[in-house]
Amino acid sequence: MAMSLPIAAEANDLLSRDPLALTLGMVLDQQIPLEKAFSSPFVLAQRLGHAPTATELAAFDLEALIAIFAEAPALHRFPKAMASRVQEVCRVLVDRYDGDAANLWAGVEDGDELIKRVASLPGFGKQKSQIFVALLGKQYGVQPAGWREAAGGYGEQGSYKSVADIVDEQSLGKVRAYKKEMKAAAKA
Repeated sequence: MAMSLPIAAEANDLLSRDPLALTLGMVLDQQIPLEKAFSSPFVLAQRLGHAPTATELAAFDLEALIAIFAEAPALHRFPKAMASRVQEVCRVLVDRYDGDAANLWAGVEDGDELIKRVASLPGFGKQKSQIFVALLGKQYGVQPAGWREAAGGYGEQGSYKSVADIVDEQSLGKVRAYKKEMKAAAKA
């Protein structure tokens, strides 16, 4: 399927065809707007002159990668920490999945296995893992038995809780409203 986030068409295209770009967008999706997180893999590709591979980023000189992340406009609010995190995730992809992000979800037998694989990535706690499983299931057709259950509330059909549910401006508004409700409830 094609991503249809409210970001540049080229960024959506990269997310749609490049599993590593999609995975990195999810890595970066914390403490910044989701549009920024999911457009940053495209900006990284522009800065490098090509879409990078996990093998390339795993072996990249960390200081040079940090400099690329920090170049204005920075790819993330915390360029040093997130460049390091991206490299850590890519190293796991190289070590466990032959450097191919799609192998993270390829051939999984069920939702439990999928969530375990995703949760094994650096920086992927329970919520981020569930959101990524929901994104894979709802928008990428990665739907092993039990994937909705593994994704928790984010896997519910017709919900508007995360990036997994965004297909247009209207659904983005619903997701934003849900997040605002959750923040208000947490403060109360």
